[in-house]
Amino acid sequence: MQIEDKAVVIFHYTLTNDQGELIESSKESEPLAYIHGQGRIISGLETALEGRKSGDKFNVRLEPSDAYGERTDELVQTMPRSAFVDADDLDVGMAFRALSEGGETIVHVVNIEGDQVTVDGNHPLAGQALNFDVEVEDVRQATEEELSHGHVHGPHGAHE
Repeated sequence: MQIEDKAVVIFHYTLTNDQGELIESSKESEPLAYIHGQGRIISGLETALEGRKSGDKFNVRLEPSDAYGERTDELVQTMPRSAFVDADDLDVGMAFRALSEGGETIVHVVNIEGDQVTVDGNHPLAGQALNFDVEVEDVRQATEEELSHGHVHGPHGAHE
């Protein structure tokens, strides 16, 4: 079966940046499983998987616009430490849910200087080209239950 909308896709990947540095890999753990066509993975990778089948191996380089987007300076803000619950336990790298004009978003603490905390609402990989080494392990039709729940059940998915 080829990868198409409403197919369950199970694949392994290794993700590197343009300098060849490893960002993430599923090779030593469980493969990623998702329902194709529902926007659950970055758009460029979903497009690159379209039409592939079990056993296919390929490499794809994604520009920021097809991955996590360009960095936006307006998403970096400095605010008083008192704006945070448990302000005494803040550390660089911590992530928080925050409300913005566009709805809920995730921000990361990127700097702490005295009573000033700088947070960044950009995805950590925003502005970077990403290189994926992909191996498609399995492709099958999603069940009606998976489609109604919006995620994969069974091996490599939820509700195991």
